[in-house]
Amino acid sequence: MRYLKLPLGMSDFEEIRQNGYYYIDKSGLISDLLVRKAAKVTLITRPRRFGKTLGMSMLAHFFDIEKDSRALFEGLEISRQKELCVQWMNQYPVIFLTFKKVDGLNFKSAYEMLEVTIAEFCQRHSFLMESEKIAKEQKEVFQRLKECRASGTELKNSLEFLARMMQIHYGKQVILLLDEYDVPIAKASSNGYYKEMLEVMKAMLGSSLKDNPSVKFAVITGCLKVAKESIFTGTNNFVSDSILSFGFSEYFGFTQKETEKLLLDADAAEYAPAVRKWYDGYHFGNYDIYCPWDVLNYLHDLQDNPQAKPASYWKNTSDNAIIRSFIDYAGSNITRKMETLLSGGYIVQQIEENLTYDYLHSSEENLWSILYLTGYLTTAQKEGCKENLKDGEYALQIPNAEVMEIFESTIKKWFDDTAKLENRQKLFDAVWNGNDELLTNEMTRLLRTTISYHDYGEDFYHAFLAGIFAGAGYPVESNKEHGEGRSDVIVYNPREAKVAVFEAKYAKKLCDMDKACDMALLQINERMYAEEFADDYDEILCYGISFFRKRCRVRKR
Repeated sequence: MRYLKLPLGMSDFEEIRQNGYYYIDKSGLISDLLVRKAAKVTLITRPRRFGKTLGMSMLAHFFDIEKDSRALFEGLEISRQKELCVQWMNQYPVIFLTFKKVDGLNFKSAYEMLEVTIAEFCQRHSFLMESEKIAKEQKEVFQRLKECRASGTELKNSLEFLARMMQIHYGKQVILLLDEYDVPIAKASSNGYYKEMLEVMKAMLGSSLKDNPSVKFAVITGCLKVAKESIFTGTNNFVSDSILSFGFSEYFGFTQKETEKLLLDADAAEYAPAVRKWYDGYHFGNYDIYCPWDVLNYLHDLQDNPQAKPASYWKNTSDNAIIRSFIDYAGSNITRKMETLLSGGYIVQQIEENLTYDYLHSSEENLWSILYLTGYLTTAQKEGCKENLKDGEYALQIPNAEVMEIFESTIKKWFDDTAKLENRQKLFDAVWNGNDELLTNEMTRLLRTTISYHDYGEDFYHAFLAGIFAGAGYPVESNKEHGEGRSDVIVYNPREAKVAVFEAKYAKKLCDMDKACDMALLQINERMYAEEFADDYDEILCYGISFFRKRCRVRKR
């Protein structure tokens, strides 16, 4: 294998180019922005770890009037467009900010991080304090922003103010580049201060983007398109480019051709099938896209160890809470669709691009939309899957082995966590004392507090039942041969020389629960699940259990 200097975790275009790191040319984005798809405000949304910040850094270095970037772009596609480079390269003042660090457990701490983000920009542009073109009053506001002493109103208007200052100083309009614009809002939604942060970000972006004569154009990146009515109110000539769009599809993530060349350059073409299975599968516009974070990490591991197996690198950059939201969400409809996806199939779903973070989890449609827009699902390419789709509907599937593993591990963790959630001593006492009425009540209570309104079928309830006891340290056997068949769950109590035999049935209707219990007990008797324990245990307790959604009924033999 040939060693390549890989830009692992790097998002500074200048650092990568100056220090000889391997770089896949994405400079075509510049000409596409300027010529083919020119707009006053362009919002580009992609899942995390698909190169958004690096792309924005490239734009900043190309346009920034304070730099000489000719050497950085030498040999890249954009350098062949001589007239465009003369007109645009290093010709405009640039405000380039990333909001990815604006986070906090409460509004105060997040607001302070927003202040720091603006202050750091001011510190890098302290020379504006020496400009004779800028009024004293403006310099005083600038100084307060720089020292994190600005008023709330001054911070909300800071982008518009800084653009105006830079235009006055340079005599040219400003190019505004805002990276990860929705991180502050997403974090606020998760931590309970959504309205406060939305007010600040809405004012900050609105004042800088709406009819601002100081801004030539703006490019904004994020994971989701927050509804125009929510944050981009009044923004004219606004273009949104998501993974559903066909505009900039090839510029975020690695295309098939780029990935093949990367592997050839590393003399690692033999690993192409594994890379494709684990990290390909995304479909943005007309392009087949690989996750660049994964490909680079795996290639890095292969350079250290040619026997390295593919791993879930993307998983480790997030808590994957969105999948957990699905598991906690109500209804059997989601369950059936999730099982279809986990079996490698596809589902048909309406996708809503215009979302607000406070309503992300308000409906099943929103949840599927988030899974798709954040990279956990992609559009299916199987033959016939796109036929008869209604307007706004898409055939969706899990993109690759890595994301499949994320789904499976998250669901498994949920089972493990569920088993530890509550004090279940009453439930255990009911089992070993043969109290099926109390066991019914305790099991139903546990179902209601940990499963919500789920309806997963027998396999789900078997796993849930086994997890309750295994999580408390009891020896448990599940679906193991006993007598003349396979019993659902066997729980051992060696200390008291007791064993409990459970047979679970899923009732399709509420009125069928009693019948399902009887069927379960009949199966225990007919298949003699309990017979082999007679010589070794003092007491054998046999239970037939029926489940219906979040209801449970238990009967003892």
